[in-house]
Amino acid sequence: MADKNVAEGSFQEVLIEDGFFVLKIQNDGAQIQKVVRDINSSFIQFHFCLKGSAKFIFNDGRYALDVSEENSLLLYNTQMDLPMNLELNPNSWLVSVVMTIRKFHSLFSKEADYIPFLSADNKDKKYYSQEGVSPAIAVILSQVMNYNLHPSIKELYIKGKVYELIALYFNKSDDADIEQCPFLVDEDNVRRIRKAKEIIISRMAEPPTLSELSEEIGLSLKKLKEGFKQIYGDSVFSFLFDYKMEYARKMLETGQHNVNEVGLKVGYSTASHFISAFKKKYGTTPKKYLMALANG
Repeated sequence: MADKNVAEGSFQEVLIEDGFFVLKIQNDGAQIQKVVRDINSSFIQFHFCLKGSAKFIFNDGRYALDVSEENSLLLYNTQMDLPMNLELNPNSWLVSVVMTIRKFHSLFSKEADYIPFLSADNKDKKYYSQEGVSPAIAVILSQVMNYNLHPSIKELYIKGKVYELIALYFNKSDDADIEQCPFLVDEDNVRRIRKAKEIIISRMAEPPTLSELSEEIGLSLKKLKEGFKQIYGDSVFSFLFDYKMEYARKMLETGQHNVNEVGLKVGYSTASHFISAFKKKYGTTPKKYLMALANG
């Protein structure tokens, strides 16, 4: 290959069932890793970037789509094959879920209209969607990459996780795409609600009350609550709780902070309160979570 900084890469492929598989692609080296795999137009593709970044190249290099850390890319085109032609940057991890559109339909057959591109109007169109990865999905991706299980149950475990992943990917409120389409609601309100999100994140250790927040952004309490739920699919404090737990999980993973320090950083005055919050979110204690990662 002419480019010295590009290496041919490999990936681990796990067959979930006929017409449905997962690719785990890791590049822990210092060179860009190129991964190629045939995928025809009968498949829908979900690509999740856990860390680093990657580039999907189409039409012999004439078109490319980037996916960066904690973002996902959905690809679907009934008109043409979209083979995987991927350049994975150094120190990057990607999980790809690929299934036939027939299999995909069967997952949602009773409520196919719930998924926007399964509607009659969209079934023959191409569909590309780039969006962020939620904290809940980030945890599943980490589990898919790091599990340490007996070979006899490995495929069953992955199968369960992938179904969970797809379910959470589509677990959006009816109006969750308003943030991408602000013209659907009052643009000024959307801007204020985004500001509310930024405020609670920047002051997560000591967040304002809802009344203080509504005053600060200049929206009534009712509009703040309704608008936040519409745009982010969750209440203000439920969203903040998820964000804090994800932030804490990442801090713990660096290995540079103890449980007490992490708890204080996200607003828990005692380690025990933080531990019980973490357990409520992830079903395990911070210490056990780190042990599971270490043994992964």
